[in-house]
Amino acid sequence: MNPVLAAASLAPTSPGQQAVGYPMLFLLVLIGALVPVVPTGALVSSATVVAFHRGEPLTLTLVFITAALAAFLGDGALYWLGRRGLRSRNGSRWLAAIRARAPEDRLAQARRKLDDHGVAVLVLSRLIPAGRIPVMLACLLAEMSLRRFSRGNAPACLAWALTYQLIGVLGGSLFPEPWQGVLAAVALTVAIGTGPSVWRRIRRATDA
Repeated sequence: MNPVLAAASLAPTSPGQQAVGYPMLFLLVLIGALVPVVPTGALVSSATVVAFHRGEPLTLTLVFITAALAAFLGDGALYWLGRRGLRSRNGSRWLAAIRARAPEDRLAQARRKLDDHGVAVLVLSRLIPAGRIPVMLACLLAEMSLRRFSRGNAPACLAWALTYQLIGVLGGSLFPEPWQGVLAAVALTVAIGTGPSVWRRIRRATDA
């Protein structure tokens, strides 16, 4: 999904566009929470840029609510599927996928933070690149209930949506044309997402 092409339909103004745009944003963020291949942060920032240039505060609010709700429901669905996998004798492909995305060192770190800070660590995990899945797996292995996970995950999803909206507002305010702001927002979200892993690889290469 190209965020530049999708942005216009994700921050609609006419009733006809709204019938497509908000459900599309909701669906893409929901899928991105379940299968993290969709650049959900970039989509939220891009939609925010377009809404910002249209000067409609209600549109910005609806983008925020749609993104936060979709992220919350997607995380909850993935956690529920993971819990089912733990209770199953043969596991599940969803649990296997969660384990595959949580390296042992990141999982050990997540478990220590969960022991120290409880569900509050979920807020930070949603904002740190590649931090969500290790913390979710740590919660699963600690046999945390879905209700308790959801209580901690709700503010995490709100903070996540707000963070990427602020990136979109920044991109929209710095450039006169929406497409310029979208490109800036996408570049920033990609840098945030890939920067830590690139830095770790550089450090490992220099230490070798």
